[in-house]
Amino acid sequence: MAVRAQFEGNNEIGVFSKLTNNYCLVAIGGSENFYSVFEGELADTIPVVHASIAGCRIIGRMCVGNRHGLLVPNTTTDQELQHIRNALPDTVKIYRAEEKLSALGNVIACNDYVALVHPDLDRETEELLVDTLNVEVFRHTVASNVLVGSYTAFSNQGGMVPPKTSVEDLDELSSLLQVPLVAGTVNRGSDVLAAGLVVNDWMAVCGQDTTSTEVSVIESVFKLSDREPSQIQTQMRDSLVDTLS
Repeated sequence: MAVRAQFEGNNEIGVFSKLTNNYCLVAIGGSENFYSVFEGELADTIPVVHASIAGCRIIGRMCVGNRHGLLVPNTTTDQELQHIRNALPDTVKIYRAEEKLSALGNVIACNDYVALVHPDLDRETEELLVDTLNVEVFRHTVASNVLVGSYTAFSNQGGMVPPKTSVEDLDELSSLLQVPLVAGTVNRGSDVLAAGLVVNDWMAVCGQDTTSTEVSVIESVFKLSDREPSQIQTQMRDSLVDTLS
């Protein structure tokens, strides 16, 4: 299921939240409408944690995580770290990364098995990623952008890349990530996908400006709806054939 939301009138949902299969972080100081979108869908299954990182509300861009763990920048205060640690499930490891590219969400994209990282990421951070998130790490660009965490969005089911991605790049990324990929946009044509979209294996939240066509692409590639477009087309075609014959 894909739903639309706004954070204080801003459509960049992925800037103010981080969604995984084991927990969800949301920025503090938002409206009840924003929180209810997440809590209504997730409260029964995973914790929804209200948090800040390094005194900022842009938590989706500051941290990176999956169901195994969470990495936050070294500017995260002890109090913030303790609050998040107390709220997360015991199985989730949380560490601070001593990384000069401190907006970790912009330079790292991951699901529960694979991570794409900025080509200049520190070796120590790469090792910490492997240990904390239990992922295989690949240094890569997406459509010539080094900010792989901003321009891609993927779960264990599928993923999206910007429209300018070449077919060769798409094939290579798909084989690295081992999930089907499509080129797409959010928020009426924005290619900064991770800023306008958060997704896990059963839910996606995108900005309020996302069109119905964009939503249907999201639901299809992330396998969020029971009725895949190909299925619907096949059924329509069959019924049309029956009618005409």
